[in-house]
Amino acid sequence: MKLAIVGGGSTYTPELIDGFARLRETLPLDELRLVDPDETRLALVAGVSRRMFARAGHPGRIETSTSLEDGVADADAVLIQLRIGGQDARRGDETWPHEMHCIGQETTGPGGLAKALRTVPVVLRVADAVRRFARPGAWIVDFTNPVGIVTRALLQEGHRAVGLCNVAIGFQRRFAGLFGVTPDEVALGHAGLNHLTWIRSAEVGGVDRLPELFARIDELAHEVALPAHLLELLGAVPSYYLRYYYAHDEVLAEQLHSPNRADAVQQVERELLALYADESVDTKPEALERRGGAFYSEAAIELLSGLAHDTGEVRVANLRNDGTLPFLPDDHVIEVPARVTAAGVEALPVAPFADDIRGLVSAVAGYERLALDAAVHGGRDRVLRAMQAHPLVQQYERAERLTDLLLAHNARHLEWAS
Repeated sequence: MKLAIVGGGSTYTPELIDGFARLRETLPLDELRLVDPDETRLALVAGVSRRMFARAGHPGRIETSTSLEDGVADADAVLIQLRIGGQDARRGDETWPHEMHCIGQETTGPGGLAKALRTVPVVLRVADAVRRFARPGAWIVDFTNPVGIVTRALLQEGHRAVGLCNVAIGFQRRFAGLFGVTPDEVALGHAGLNHLTWIRSAEVGGVDRLPELFARIDELAHEVALPAHLLELLGAVPSYYLRYYYAHDEVLAEQLHSPNRADAVQQVERELLALYADESVDTKPEALERRGGAFYSEAAIELLSGLAHDTGEVRVANLRNDGTLPFLPDDHVIEVPARVTAAGVEALPVAPFADDIRGLVSAVAGYERLALDAAVHGGRDRVLRAMQAHPLVQQYERAERLTDLLLAHNARHLEWAS
């Protein structure tokens, strides 16, 4: 298989390389092409990646390209991991919403809308290059946030795409450790929208063992930083992203008195790039754990292997709804367990949602549809409609001011607003 990684100069990439080296029997790679316009970062990341492959005895070649067209040429699959505007744009997403007493976060709320507006047009241009230059039928695997909106943008344009997030695999690994079984023995009832999911079952051998975990409810509650009684009311384990909804004011207070995540990540990236420049480094640095993206490589390899080798295994993915959640349009993108084959991904049945969960999912889905419309077509009024529709905003005057802040901080990344 020839795999291209668009955004290959990311400091995340050696996490993928480590997985490719360890799991080469699961996903044999003949060639890995790292694609990135930043020549300096690309050279550093490619250097450590080649050393990691050499140390592991991996026979695959690692090539680089600053040209998107050349980079994806003849690829069997393309993984997209982009951050338009870099950590500077992320810093804005995490700070300017505070002026209107909203949480600052790069994948949800006002900051998440800004990221969608910056990202969707670029990803669609990447996908067009894949359509023209990659192998016929090449898969696009999107790891770029906001994954649900980006994946729907790709599917809406007819691309062969699936979205990927590491939240589910992180819970699966954690629960497997608690149960004393291998991760593949744990089947999670993980469902919702990207970064808006709940785990309502955790089956091992066909037996739901989530009640065992609820017997240690305080530990579970601590893990997602939410009250134990809330988990009991829900009868489910919400992903940690639900804290932005269930504890908005508490999170906002924490953000106002703490360093932002972008600054911390930027410091970690400086450390990592210095390590990647050291020719003695030929393993994944420990500092990469502070960068985020735990189990990213395993999730990507499992999904790509299923698509390439028709495994029929079940993986959590972002895909078209097509009736799985009957209260959402068929073309909406949801995040649920799906069977992965060479033909694509097919959602497994999902138990009905309780009214409170269904209501929140419906509201966020409405926002996502407006956000994608704004990202594709531009225009202040489209942005304003999406902003007001988000459950964390809603008030009109607040939405207007947040829209102005978003446009002021992101104009150079929005062609229609320049």
